[in-house]
Amino acid sequence: MPHAMSDSATPPAKPMHFIRQIIAEDMKTGRWGGRVHTRFPPEPNGYLHVGHAKSIILNYGMAKEFGGKFNLRFDDTNPAKEEQEYVDAIIEDVRWLGADFEDRLFYASDYFQQMYEWALVLIDKGKAYVDDLTADQIREYRGTLTEPGRPSPYRDRSPAENRDLFERMQAGEFPDGSRVLRAKIDMASPNLNLRDPVMYRILRVPHHRQGRKWNVYPMYDWAHGNEDSIEGITHSLCTLEFENHRPLYDWFLDQLGIHHPQQIEFAKLVLSYTVLSKRKLRELVFGRYVSGWDDPRMPTIAGMRRRGYTPEALWALVEEVGVTKVESVIDVGRLENAVRNHLNRVAPRVMGVLRPLKLTIENWPEGHVEMLECVNNPEDPSAGTRQVPFSGTLYIEQEDFMENPPKKFFRLSPGAEVRLRYAYFVKCTGVVKDASGKVIEVKGTYDPATRGGDAPDGRKVKGTLHWVSAAHAIDAEVRLFDRLFSHPEPEKPPKDAPPDWTYLHNLNPSSLEVVRAKLEPSVASAKPGDRMQFERLGYFCVDKDSTPDLLVFNRTVTLKDTWAKEQAKGAA
Repeated sequence: MPHAMSDSATPPAKPMHFIRQIIAEDMKTGRWGGRVHTRFPPEPNGYLHVGHAKSIILNYGMAKEFGGKFNLRFDDTNPAKEEQEYVDAIIEDVRWLGADFEDRLFYASDYFQQMYEWALVLIDKGKAYVDDLTADQIREYRGTLTEPGRPSPYRDRSPAENRDLFERMQAGEFPDGSRVLRAKIDMASPNLNLRDPVMYRILRVPHHRQGRKWNVYPMYDWAHGNEDSIEGITHSLCTLEFENHRPLYDWFLDQLGIHHPQQIEFAKLVLSYTVLSKRKLRELVFGRYVSGWDDPRMPTIAGMRRRGYTPEALWALVEEVGVTKVESVIDVGRLENAVRNHLNRVAPRVMGVLRPLKLTIENWPEGHVEMLECVNNPEDPSAGTRQVPFSGTLYIEQEDFMENPPKKFFRLSPGAEVRLRYAYFVKCTGVVKDASGKVIEVKGTYDPATRGGDAPDGRKVKGTLHWVSAAHAIDAEVRLFDRLFSHPEPEKPPKDAPPDWTYLHNLNPSSLEVVRAKLEPSVASAKPGDRMQFERLGYFCVDKDSTPDLLVFNRTVTLKDTWAKEQAKGAA
């Protein structure tokens, strides 16, 4: 994918949401000297998910819309959980979404020296101190929402003693967790984040980029504003959980007297039938409930890309749901519809049979093969046509035949006539069964006068079936995915939940079905990542597990019910 978002993926101008309004007003008043500079600051401790996609699209989208700049910055301040694999995956995801950070790829770890020196400034000003309390004691001393906190007995150390201890912390003289550096703010503040938050902890582990240079690492609240300031960010767009942290963001920057961006919070993207907690996503991966971070059932960007979702669909969803300060759960069906809407416009059509049933046309000339012209995409006339072979032995879907059908079954059954897509009318004349009584072959006759159209005598059929020629079909493995969780709120326990209940109890045991399919021969040249519609069945994407001997497809999303019904009725 190119780094920059293609024109087709960039949303057109939309009604003004509150962040657009803020930035538009800032541009009007010249608050930032006519600049807009945003950033996406992920922690490289896992793969990005669909919630991150909203943040990327919003931050990059605002920068692009107002002629500004966009940074990708890794908040790599916790070496115990960070890996280069995650860094590489995040870069790939951001580029795939079309967010062009150009040459502005940054790392918080590159700012460690500057942040360390700024910490010394606060120490010398009496605004930060080294605390010997344990983590549990710090939590105890912090108080509650209704009771003020208590000052640490180490709170009144002199600036000189604090500087000495902090420098020795960095020198590696003290064990992990034995001391921390805390900001000296207000232990009685109604905002718990201002009750002397921790700025640095001792963590004597190697960093994936800095090696063993550092023995103290900054906490997120201290690092975040410093990073934004160093990079000249104007609008620091964050999700709502950081709203209570904004006073701390402001306090640090004000105390240092450095460039002070505006932090603005928005509601995150939360989908039904989905878990977005990084901890739980890690549990799914490392507990082997899924095949990996890019399992197509996962809500990770890598998983969605592998499943066949498009960046254009994610952009459309973010624009559709809007940007507000109200937390809500979005029906995952809206994401699926966005994917359908885009793929309907751009995906080529092919024919494939997921559960093959042999259909023999008894009056077809022996050995004869016809090449039929098939439309590649009715939504895009420029996509042209392709030639598909038709013969006397075909495969149709098992579900398209019933020996004893109910009323309004408009597919194939004894004595019934249907249209084969792009081909002929075919009438069922009999069946062949195995020893157990299962139908293993359907017999029929075709009407040569109905090629590609209606019968000359005016008779009509109500069903149109897709098919593939048995002699020309290619084998493929097709993975049919359903939602990973069977409950719309998978993390919500039922009223009668047992004590050991977890969200894992809501895993859908039928989230993956693998079938051996037969596909038309034009598909043989498909490559991993190629997307297409199997007519009447849904949208599919070639998986990376494909080999020269066997193509593997993932079902991206099913067709709309109305579309499937129209196809079943023989709609063109």
